[in-house]
Amino acid sequence: MYKDPHRFVTIAEAIKKMERYCAYQERCHKDVEGKLKTMRLIPEAREKIILHLLDQNFLNEERFAKSFARGKFNIKKWGKQRIVRELKYRGISEYNLKTALKEIPEKDYLEAFHKLAEKKYASITETNLSKKQKKLTDYLLYRGWETHLVFEKIKELFR
Repeated sequence: MYKDPHRFVTIAEAIKKMERYCAYQERCHKDVEGKLKTMRLIPEAREKIILHLLDQNFLNEERFAKSFARGKFNIKKWGKQRIVRELKYRGISEYNLKTALKEIPEKDYLEAFHKLAEKKYASITETNLSKKQKKLTDYLLYRGWETHLVFEKIKELFR
């Protein structure tokens, strides 16, 4: 079916679309606002839709932050620094950042870090030890693991 990109969307249609958008996956305010802007709605209509989504619990920043932190840690093996950086980029409040990080048990966090570091260490084929050390350090820091953890692990692996 052909859809005219210049056709205006009614508020009721936009609400239904945004309810589906938020029900499919947890979203933050920034995601929702971006999606609403693509619908070319006036600011008052966007605000009304966001208030509706909040009121009906389709949009919940705390729930989004917790889900995001769990998912990025469990699936992508990101460290807390990377998770915080990404959540701040999405405009998540300090309170919700702290709440989200509580979703990651410290024991699991350290266990995942050591497994990831050892797996990456074994996979780096570089023969020059200082280059291998730099590659591992860069990899772990990019993933958002704390510098003290990274440098302790580097010392341990390159003894």
